[in-house]
Amino acid sequence: MSLKSILSQPFARRIANREDRRAMDGAAKQQAVLTALLKKGQHTVFGQDHGFHPAMSVSEFRQAVPVRDYEALKPWVDRSVAGESDVLWPGKPLYFCKTSGTTSGAKYIPLTRDSMPNHIGSARNALLAYIAETGKAGFLEGKMIFLQGSPELTETKGGIPMGRLSGIVAHHVPSYLQANRLPSFEANCIEPWEAKIEAIVEETRNQDLRLISGIPSWVQNYFERLLAATGTKTVREVFPNFELFVYGGVAFEPYRAKFRELIGADVPTIELFPASEGFFAYQDRTDVEGLRLNVDDGMYFEFIPVDSYFDDQPKRIGLEEVELGVQYALIISSNAGLWGYDIGDTIKFVCKEPHRIVVTGRIKHFTSAFGEHVIAEEVEGAIQDAMAEAGGSITEFHVAPQVTPPNGLPYHEWFIEFAEPPVDLSRFSEAIDQSMMGRNPYYKDLIAGGILRSVVVTPVESGGFHRAMESLGRLGGQNKPPRLANGRDFSDSLTIQTPTNT
Repeated sequence: MSLKSILSQPFARRIANREDRRAMDGAAKQQAVLTALLKKGQHTVFGQDHGFHPAMSVSEFRQAVPVRDYEALKPWVDRSVAGESDVLWPGKPLYFCKTSGTTSGAKYIPLTRDSMPNHIGSARNALLAYIAETGKAGFLEGKMIFLQGSPELTETKGGIPMGRLSGIVAHHVPSYLQANRLPSFEANCIEPWEAKIEAIVEETRNQDLRLISGIPSWVQNYFERLLAATGTKTVREVFPNFELFVYGGVAFEPYRAKFRELIGADVPTIELFPASEGFFAYQDRTDVEGLRLNVDDGMYFEFIPVDSYFDDQPKRIGLEEVELGVQYALIISSNAGLWGYDIGDTIKFVCKEPHRIVVTGRIKHFTSAFGEHVIAEEVEGAIQDAMAEAGGSITEFHVAPQVTPPNGLPYHEWFIEFAEPPVDLSRFSEAIDQSMMGRNPYYKDLIAGGILRSVVVTPVESGGFHRAMESLGRLGGQNKPPRLANGRDFSDSLTIQTPTNT
């Protein structure tokens, strides 16, 4: 039986219709999820510490369980990592996903038998929704490539398997997909990234590749290496049947023009919102905006309006209270054993029933050295506006404040690695400034009030972001350059190796 017959359009429609029903009446589904979580969590160490019981109301839950980041949850996580049972969730975690970026070093995010189906099923459901809507399933007849972290696992000191999320998930890919899946296990295990990507290029260059999945910046890097190795001008020359790009992690729009150039055509895309803490949402329709939130999949969502996030006691609301267009920090409690957990991402709702969201950035990745609180959605929109106005295309960019310039007023400095520079860099800079003033009233007031000068665009040499990430030990896999910062740590790694244009 072929893969295409297993994932046929009638089957895809059945699953898509089922997921459509699960997505409706979101607030009631969320209340049922919370009740189920409390019932299973009441006999854990965390549950007993916080007085869990199945009849606990939402207000009682919020009073008992404060919002915590990883550092605050770490005492319970450490006990689980050491091998203790029934700490955050019944039994021991099935895996720990190891990530980096906290003040205490690595994070260890638990994955349980109850939470794993969310990660596997959501990715599958996104593809089935695409097949059900479009009737296009030709990609199932060829090869699929997933650019991901190493599938090699180690163990915690408590004997629990540990690895990167994408590597862990690779061990749970359904058997009917394995024959079509690339790269090989051996190539995926290669470190460092430079050697790994070269091996992947060699493994895939002569294959009938039809679906590619990964973070846009690393897929772009793969495309560039592929074209250099094959001596061709476009990806379509190498893979004439390439028809679907699946991505997550960052907004795709700033990359779209460069991808069109590299591929030689526009290719349909599917956006996902996965993280170590859960697979929160996926694009279920190509004709509407936003990603459908997984409201009935073992995760209870809460939301804090970004405007009040830094208050001493910010208000937490549930799905029943959210408003369209408002920026929220996303908080989760889940069957992985995370309770009132601040994942650090910001979203906004663009639809209700079903609830669809747009991922707008990271709550800790912002520029607000002068009180402007510029977020990722604003800078990504501004750079798209600038390309539309002044031309050019980009490889990557980063925005940081320059608080103490040697001369004149402070400013926002935009470090941009251009794939194709605009003809007039001054016009490009002015377009960014105008767009930012239209998107952020605080920024506009600072410019009008003479507190800030207009933006300064600093071109980064070709490969500059790649070298910066390599120097920081963050090359490849799920790592991605920060779009925004409130300081100049990352930008300093760029300016050391690139000329400035101030």
